[in-house]
Amino acid sequence: MPITLTGRTAAAGACAAAALLALSACGSSNDYGGTASPPPASSSSAAGGAGLATGRDAKLGAIVTDAQGFTLYRFDKDRTAPPVSNCAGQCATIWPPVAAVRDSAVKGVDQNLVGTVTRADGSKQATLGGRPLYRYGGDAKAGETNGQGVGGTWFVVAPDGTKAGGVAQSPAPSDTGSNGY
Repeated sequence: MPITLTGRTAAAGACAAAALLALSACGSSNDYGGTASPPPASSSSAAGGAGLATGRDAKLGAIVTDAQGFTLYRFDKDRTAPPVSNCAGQCATIWPPVAAVRDSAVKGVDQNLVGTVTRADGSKQATLGGRPLYRYGGDAKAGETNGQGVGGTWFVVAPDGTKAGGVAQSPAPSDTGSNGY
């Protein structure tokens, strides 16, 4: 028996196909690792933020996670003084910004290092040591660190805001004229 599609079903299928095509069109040559899927809806990028906590990775040592244990990252092309996020559009789909957190939602991280930045869309993003924080769509479960070193610009963040695992620090860009994609 043939399958018939209603208008809504066909439209939903077309939207899903377009989204898959858009994600598959992203090559690995960009700085934000355009081949990953966004994290689940329960991510710390959801409204209200899910908090910050410390965790431990066997290779990287002390790391920062969200309240669900998902690893958080920093982007070398962001500014720190003042904080500015240079990850928007497709980048922010793959690397969702971590929503600003409440004071009580910070565990094991120096509260004095936690701040916020207002993104271009008006939303508030959490910062640590002046660096905006992100999740990675390629981390399917808590504790994964698949975003470490992507594009030579994405790194797991340590509790002091630096790169976890003793990775050499690169200076923050001093202007927002180019995001380097």
